[in-house]
Amino acid sequence: MNILVTGAAGFIGFHLIKALLKIESTDQNHFIVGIDNINDYYDVNLKAERLKILSDLSEPENFTFIKLDLADREAISRLFSTYQFDTVINLGAQAGVRYSIENPHAYVDSNVVGFVNILEGCRHHAIKHLIYASSSSVYGMNIKQPFTTSDCVDFPISLYAATKKSNELMAHSYSHLYNIPTTGLRFFTVYGPYGRPDMAYFSFTKRILAGDPIDVFNNGDMQRDFTYINDIVKGVIRIIDKVPAPQHSTITTTSAPYKIYNIGNNQPVTLRRFITAIESACGKKAQENLLPMQAGDVPITYADIDDLVDDIDFKPETSIEDGIEKFVTWYKQYYSV
Repeated sequence: MNILVTGAAGFIGFHLIKALLKIESTDQNHFIVGIDNINDYYDVNLKAERLKILSDLSEPENFTFIKLDLADREAISRLFSTYQFDTVINLGAQAGVRYSIENPHAYVDSNVVGFVNILEGCRHHAIKHLIYASSSSVYGMNIKQPFTTSDCVDFPISLYAATKKSNELMAHSYSHLYNIPTTGLRFFTVYGPYGRPDMAYFSFTKRILAGDPIDVFNNGDMQRDFTYINDIVKGVIRIIDKVPAPQHSTITTTSAPYKIYNIGNNQPVTLRRFITAIESACGKKAQENLLPMQAGDVPITYADIDDLVDDIDFKPETSIEDGIEKFVTWYKQYYSV
């Protein structure tokens, strides 16, 4: 199977490719092309280290990396023409809720223009399955818990969330018009080793180990459905072979080969418990600056994953304490703390 993974130097893309390379067997051979523009939204050295690990794991016949920007329409078109992909996994995007307030154009270029380029590549090259990253952020200020994929998500509260919802809408139109099977994955607060330094667990660990105070928003009363990276990867790998068929839903009138899943731990954790887990793993108490809720943030995320369990018999199982312990162990080794 020929697979394109965008965002190959990113957190989820790196872990997914690493897992795919490790499950190589004589009856399940993959040739993986990874692309990434390696932007400087966060430390490019971390991205380079991820790529080095993938290079060390792979052979030329099963993995190649190409530095490429999703927004480069001609380059993406050439990529699809050069490689006969069976499956496309689009994880490349400009991430981060708060940064979308500062630099909106980066989100439109990568998440909207870039995604159209991917859809066009799939359209013109008979892709058998497009899997793409959406986000729990699309649920906005929904108050019904847990979040289900049938909930109304028409009122995003950040541009990042709006771009992710637009991805779902564009994917449906291409599924309907061109019969392209598409699966959107609404990820819920993914964390783990080699994670993104802009995420709270990363900065909290850094500051607690250094003895610096941490900013705690909403008095620590927020809840997140933290999902460990290994659980995310296992779910994505199972979904590769779960190609959506044309459907007739009782909720919508769509008949397209189109599906959306939540991938979350299904167990929301308070920010207070989250901080306690990091303190325990670090062996140090945190100094806290208590601050109000930030613009674009939501009080709780909580994933209904019944469809995920029913369709691929999978449920994330890593507790916040176990996952944070693994992350802090990696962090100490990586940064020689």
